[in-house]
Amino acid sequence: MSIPIWVIAVAAGIVFSAFMAVKTGKEERKEEMESIEREGELYMKRLEREKERRDHSAEA
Repeated sequence: MSIPIWVIAVAAGIVFSAFMAVKTGKEERKEEMESIEREGELYMKRLEREKERRDHSAEA
C-alpha cells in the first residue's frame, strides 16, 4: 500500500510553512531588537543633552 502523492504534498507544505514561520519570526525579532537599540540610543543622547543643558544653565 503506497501513500498518495497528495498526502506527501500536504505534508511537505506543512513542513515548508513551519520552516518559513520560524525563519520569519527570527527575522522580525532581530529587526525589533535593532529598532529598540536605536530608540534607546536616541533616548540616551536626549538625556545627555538635557543634562548638559541643565549643567550649563546652573553654572550661569
